[in-house]
Amino acid sequence: MQLRQLVKEALDASCQEFCQLVDEAVKLLKRENGRIGNLEIVGRLVKLKPVGEALVVGDLHGDLESLVDILNGSQFVQKMSQNPNAVIIFLGDYGDRGPFSAEVYHMVLRLKLQFPRQVVLLRGNHEGPEDLTASPHDLPWQFEARFGAKWEEAYTSIRKLFNCLYNAVVVEDRYLMVHGGPPPQAKTLEDLAYAHTRHPKENLLEDLLWSDPTDYISETCASPRGAGKLFGQKVTEDVLQRFGVKIIVRGHEPCVEGYKIDHGGKILTLFSRRGPPYFNEYGAYLMVKLSKKPQDARDLRSYICKF
Repeated sequence: MQLRQLVKEALDASCQEFCQLVDEAVKLLKRENGRIGNLEIVGRLVKLKPVGEALVVGDLHGDLESLVDILNGSQFVQKMSQNPNAVIIFLGDYGDRGPFSAEVYHMVLRLKLQFPRQVVLLRGNHEGPEDLTASPHDLPWQFEARFGAKWEEAYTSIRKLFNCLYNAVVVEDRYLMVHGGPPPQAKTLEDLAYAHTRHPKENLLEDLLWSDPTDYISETCASPRGAGKLFGQKVTEDVLQRFGVKIIVRGHEPCVEGYKIDHGGKILTLFSRRGPPYFNEYGAYLMVKLSKKPQDARDLRSYICKF
């Protein structure tokens, strides 16, 4: 698979071609269950063996240029072609805000279909359920500009995809990867795996998609976002101990340097797009051997790539 050809396909795709691609991805995601390569799928949770190399990508928000820069800089399409243990984990928020949302969705779904055992697509708050839609939600207007009169067909199709994306990734004894934050009330991995089935009665999915860390409290308080929670270091430490991992890797927050480290090194936030409407000068992604066993996120600094 040539990256240049992948970009051209995304830019040239008709509404019919886009919808067909999304429908193929939905069918694939719905079939995923049990052991798939180095992945073990339980509900909407991915358990990943600590082998091979991982590329972890934060929010993209319709920034096609940043996605291309990441794939070029990491050479990860070539790596996946050559090594079945190379995986890409996207932390969610593929669309909204930036002008190339449809193209970013197209690119990541083509990668998923080409490398089904090596690409993991998490759900972000911009891929949330209809009762938790981010505001402003400009995807409908972007799709209308991109696809014209048939835009509603494309939008209906992409909303079906949202419900198939994953809630979390766990790498044994190493990482918990989510979009927003860990639900304080989650007691078992099953709570993460089936959070979507218990929404809206319980707040598990809302916290996974919307919550943010803060150093000003130890436990939780209401979030200024209007959904999810702000959570303190005690919550983080409790969750890490409960799930037997060392670091939470997440997206969701713009970062001036493209990444930030919170809670004494226990949380790494990645933001992988640049430019308006966000203020960050840099984007960042993580490229790390999963066999490595860092004790906290500060040990990962040499594996964080800024661009």
